[in-house]
Amino acid sequence: MLNGARMARESKEARSRRFREIVRRLEKAMPEAKIALEYQDELQLLVSVMLSAQCTDAVVNTVTPALFARYRTAADYARSTPSRLGEQIRRVGLWRAKSKALHAAMTTIAQEFGGKLPRTREELCQLPGVGWKTAGVVVNHAFGTPALPVDTHVGRVARRLGLSRQEDPRKVEDELAALLPEKLWGRAHQLLIWHGRRTCESRRPHCSRCVVLQLCPRRGVTESD
Repeated sequence: MLNGARMARESKEARSRRFREIVRRLEKAMPEAKIALEYQDELQLLVSVMLSAQCTDAVVNTVTPALFARYRTAADYARSTPSRLGEQIRRVGLWRAKSKALHAAMTTIAQEFGGKLPRTREELCQLPGVGWKTAGVVVNHAFGTPALPVDTHVGRVARRLGLSRQEDPRKVEDELAALLPEKLWGRAHQLLIWHGRRTCESRRPHCSRCVVLQLCPRRGVTESD
């Protein structure tokens, strides 16, 4: 378990310094870290992120080329139907629900936003099937708006590193964002994802190869714990 006593003793300023050092070390170890989804514009990015929920990016990337070739604008999706979209994305987990959400979101973009993707996180969250995390990823990568969205990897790594005790993603994000300057939010998001996928895995953290082990409250805990 996380060393709660250490977290309780650590000031916010000390935690902030530790987090910045974590980001620095992860950046040095993984300078190539970037979003794994493949897209050409912001609309394709939104579609890819929506499809990636509870699904690997690799699977999404096998589905989207044909989808993007057929549907180039929000109006194209709106003129389709959830059932036809579902046939295109059947390999993606929860494809039935996602096809309905995708059709509804694109219809809203076409009818209420003139076919243009909303540029703020709050507006994106008005779209069916788009939550705070998805909106954060989109504004971060499409528009360069500072955001530190929390997925399962970011949340898990943040708790293990003693940067947050929260389980709710919004609360985790608020705590992490308060520890870093805005200019580092997007990079921290990507690096924590890669660290969670490559080293601090859910079932078995590979502490023996962790570049931030000395900064982790779990230091000394065996990998099997």
